[in-house]
Amino acid sequence: MRTGSNLPAVGTYNQTLVLDLIRRAPEGLSRVELATQTGLSAQTLSNVTRRLTEDGLIAEGGKVISGPGKPRTLLRLRPHARFAIGVHLDPAVDAIVVVDMAGAVVAHAEHPPGRSRDAGRLIASMGDAVLDIIDRSGIDRTRILGVGVAAPGPIDAGAGRLIDPPLLPAWHGVALRDDLAKTIGLPVVLEKDVTAAAVGELWLDRGYDVGDAIFLYYGAGIGVGIAIGSVPVRGVTANAGDIAHLNVDPEGPRCECGMAGCLGTTLEPDTLLREAGVRTGPPDPDALPIDPRPELDILRGLAEDGDERALAVIETTARRLARGLVQLDNMLDVGVVVVGGPVWARLSQVLREPLRRCLVSDTAVRTLHPLRLRDSRLGADAAAVGAACLLLDGAFTARPSDLLITQ
Repeated sequence: MRTGSNLPAVGTYNQTLVLDLIRRAPEGLSRVELATQTGLSAQTLSNVTRRLTEDGLIAEGGKVISGPGKPRTLLRLRPHARFAIGVHLDPAVDAIVVVDMAGAVVAHAEHPPGRSRDAGRLIASMGDAVLDIIDRSGIDRTRILGVGVAAPGPIDAGAGRLIDPPLLPAWHGVALRDDLAKTIGLPVVLEKDVTAAAVGELWLDRGYDVGDAIFLYYGAGIGVGIAIGSVPVRGVTANAGDIAHLNVDPEGPRCECGMAGCLGTTLEPDTLLREAGVRTGPPDPDALPIDPRPELDILRGLAEDGDERALAVIETTARRLARGLVQLDNMLDVGVVVVGGPVWARLSQVLREPLRRCLVSDTAVRTLHPLRLRDSRLGADAAAVGAACLLLDGAFTARPSDLLITQ
């Protein structure tokens, strides 16, 4: 547990620390509980909670009796004090969400993926979609922290530029961050989608139980976010998490890299749908990506009805996915994998238990305990919600590094 400091110079750190503890307590916390957990003096804590109340971020909300004496007043988060917008660029459909401080989605929209080769038109269309969801939500613009954009890597984090994300040729080389900020008049941050999903999961982690975890994003592509000590691992260039070329099945389909059985190729929706006979005909490498969700619903329905071919595909998918995750956990030894994303949202009902079983039985396990499997709290739009949480995390997470004095 992080502790506070009674030095005046770290007032901002203390405020974010206290706010973080309050927002993770669904019923709220009393000042006595906050003093115990932070180590702050009564005077410092009184000043901190007063400033948070004046800023509209917390409010008194009921009393609790715990023994003799005066009942304790609970302090609770005001979730609608601030909002953030998240955008996920996806080959099939872009998702846009508005999220409050508790991480709850208060508005949702889908936007056709950008196809234009004109960067200006791409940015303008995305800007219109963001401004539209703000208008439809009815939220006071002054309460919006900004916009987080999650995109497949690789990205140039320093320049806020997309490099060459797979299946998104229109966005190659687009300086999205700064141009979108100018268009909508709000701050914009750009993050790799799997890292954004990890940040979102950490933001919603009330019990500090996924501070060390693998966050598997399963959508049009597959990748992982990693958290160590409740901090997302971004890597030197902010492009950590690409696991598409982990080899999981030597008998699997051939990947564009020349190997057979790479994780990305074996688990992409087109592979599953063709192996199950839901999608037929020769694949067209030049065809535009289509939304696979209706066909994934068909695959799930076939598996639920006991179709042997569909069940075999689900079992093979679980085995391949487990092998990739086991390899990662052998290296990281985190013990928990959180799975989310649009494909997982469609197939989890039939894929969850086979995957759980395969994580235990995989012969490659070298850790003391098998990986524990958990569903993402973020739902189907994990990357978009995570992108919004980038703004919340940046504004309201207490980090010891914030106390460093730099020139």
